[in-house]
Amino acid sequence: MTFFRALLLTIAALALTSCTWVKLTPEGQNVEVMTQADIANCERTGTTTVEVLDKVLLERNPEKVEQELQTLARNRAAGRGDVIVASSGIEEGEQQFVIYRCSN
Repeated sequence: MTFFRALLLTIAALALTSCTWVKLTPEGQNVEVMTQADIANCERTGTTTVEVLDKVLLERNPEKVEQELQTLARNRAAGRGDVIVASSGIEEGEQQFVIYRCSN
């Protein structure tokens, strides 16, 4: 493999590891991310598990992975609640969330 080709592959891999592929839907915009301490007066309405790629040739930026997981969870919670709270850590690009309805 030539140096130039190796350089192009490296640049492409780095670019892919920083991309955000998950877009927030208009419905998902109505769902907030909170912590357990913020939901004292909320009703639990369900759960969701979301998953994104955490590696594309190289490890992806952990903050991007976290952001995409929250975005996916917000999109999935739409219509079922208005708040999500992470109920697990991120493992291999997967995370679990609890869905709550906090507004009346």
